[in-house]
Amino acid sequence: MSDTRGTVPNGTAVIGWDIGGAHLKAAWAEDGRLRDAVQVPCRLWQGLGELDTALTTILDRLPAGADHVVTMTGELVDLFDDRTQGVHTLIDRIAAAVPPGRLLVYAGRRGLLSPQEARGQVMDVASANWMATAAVVAKRLPAALLVDMGSTTTDIVPVLDGEVAARGVTDHDRMAVEELLYTGLTRTAVMAMERTALVAGERLPMMAEYFATSADLYRVLGRLDEAADQHPAADNGQKTVEASLRRLARMVGHDAGDYDPAVWRAMAGDLVERQMRRIHDGASRVLSAGAPPLPSDAPVVGAGVGRAVVREVAARLGRPYLDFCDVVGAPGQGWVASCAPAAAMALLG
Repeated sequence: MSDTRGTVPNGTAVIGWDIGGAHLKAAWAEDGRLRDAVQVPCRLWQGLGELDTALTTILDRLPAGADHVVTMTGELVDLFDDRTQGVHTLIDRIAAAVPPGRLLVYAGRRGLLSPQEARGQVMDVASANWMATAAVVAKRLPAALLVDMGSTTTDIVPVLDGEVAARGVTDHDRMAVEELLYTGLTRTAVMAMERTALVAGERLPMMAEYFATSADLYRVLGRLDEAADQHPAADNGQKTVEASLRRLARMVGHDAGDYDPAVWRAMAGDLVERQMRRIHDGASRVLSAGAPPLPSDAPVVGAGVGRAVVREVAARLGRPYLDFCDVVGAPGQGWVASCAPAAAMALLG
């Protein structure tokens, strides 16, 4: 990381923000210690009013008079014509919501910039939240594999010799080397996860329809923290096991009553297993690309709402597991780990 152009005064509260396309996350630190974190839904593709409402909701819960540091991925939503428009708009929107002169913008390897400087560094600002999280891990651990499984994506980032050792920086570069996987705990469309599903001993093709999401899979299996599922179900229906079974059955042209619920649970279990294998395979590829490689005892650091899945991936990799909360000295604060980029911003500020 390069030296930052701006710094937040010592001894003040710092609020770190992560503006996503589906959620707004914030974390509060004081004197370098994380105090709280919060996530609220923010369907940014539906309009900037979504962001305004989410900002107001969170600001009402956090201390006034704080300094603010922001990162983002929301510039990708199709509300904007391109990333330049998205970055500029999001910088302007949050700058208008916080006290004047109290905002810095994270620009990855360029560090923290003033809003005006950041407007001129669009590609460094865009989708840099993963680097913030990895940079914080790198300050605390000499070597680790950060795996942040959120609602929509999974970041896989190596840390070596106290430095972020990622091969990719932009979204397309990171996807090409599997440091960014578009698979998550709650918002991934089931039709995008696999082409087929295991149903009563047969591999059935799945419909290319937005009938169910990954949240339905984990709910059916009893592995979903409902607080992490903050968006409507695919059919805008109930978030119950029965409703999730109905949505999953529809993916293969069935009604839920066509089979015993155990059949649909097996379908969900198989799809979750294949999602886990994808993350495991991505992590294996990232580990194999290191030159030199990560030490064999370097831990997997789990972050995001899907870090229970990350813990299982760590076991399959034969590596110890550390929760992001413990790495940053906030044990037991689950939302700190779920909002890891925002927490990282509060600490980096």
